Amino acid sequence: MNEVNPALATRSRAGFVERVHHGRVAVVDGRAAGAPLVAALGDAKARMLPRSSCKILQALPLVESGAADAAGLTPRHLALAGASHQGSDAHAALAAEWLGSIGLSEADLECGPQEPGDRETRERMIRAGEAPSQLHNNCSGKHSGFLCCAKHTGAATEGYVLPDHPVQRAVALATAEMAGEEVSDFAVDGCAAPNFALSLEGLARAAARVAAAETALSGARRAAAIRLREAMALHPFEVAGEGRACTDIMRAAKGRLMVKTGAEGAFIAIWPERGLGLALKIDDGNGAAAECALTGLLVALGALDGADPAAARYLAPVETNRRGIVCGGGAPTAAISGFTLG
Repeated sequence: MNEVNPALATRSRAGFVERVHHGRVAVVDGRAAGAPLVAALGDAKARMLPRSSCKILQALPLVESGAADAAGLTPRHLALAGASHQGSDAHAALAAEWLGSIGLSEADLECGPQEPGDRETRERMIRAGEAPSQLHNNCSGKHSGFLCCAKHTGAATEGYVLPDHPVQRAVALATAEMAGEEVSDFAVDGCAAPNFALSLEGLARAAARVAAAETALSGARRAAAIRLREAMALHPFEVAGEGRACTDIMRAAKGRLMVKTGAEGAFIAIWPERGLGLALKIDDGNGAAAECALTGLLVALGALDGADPAAARYLAPVETNRRGIVCGGGAPTAAISGFTLG
């Protein structure tokens, strides 16, 4: 794959390049007829697993079905539905409150328990002798959304992660329609839910249609896309957590952008001001390289101020040794820093 896809980010020490991360980029204009690909690096047609970068698509049926309104969900709940959070006490409590409001509990989740990524919460639980629960799973918000949708539509709340469950069929249909391509292949994600394969261009097209929802979509789909993207912009903490790239970048963007990472080097950005959707995939799956390359891409396009400290943290990540001495760092390549829409 490296023979086709260009280098997007590097790691260096004292001028020596120690790592090179290749990957691909797709940018789609959601305001134009057919939502065309307007710029790319590498192979934008190759199919890939979007992993958690597609969570806003997985949350569309929650809002479209009327389940969100019936449950009285706030923007914080909707942000959590599209989150890969770090399992902090705040995230777990919000998921627990949501489930309780619809007559369900942690036991109804099918995402599995996960140790919190939030250090303060993790250390508190260790001191208290508490075991991680499914509420701490980074996908507990997404799964709360699945359960909420299932209960509202009369589908079974058991087995909601199975690919033939009505909720997952609705997710597959929404994903296919937004991406403008057939969705059939899938893999089981880390949280046990199906993750439907797309081309990188298709993922960017779906993001672009969210960005340009006012003109690209209609009816319940338009309203759902707008509500979900605005919830992310209003509540970046719920989407990830303190010290996480999605939260930091959205805060730096001051509501102009919505970004969402996924495992194995996947990332999307939604830019409503321009009606653009961006998708990025690092070939070797390195998450830090994906954060660096995406930040560089957004700065190059004028969507993000690279001087903002939160953005600079990912644009030029610093590596320190065990004595705290700066000894290296990362940077986007010229392919990213010179990226244009033509």
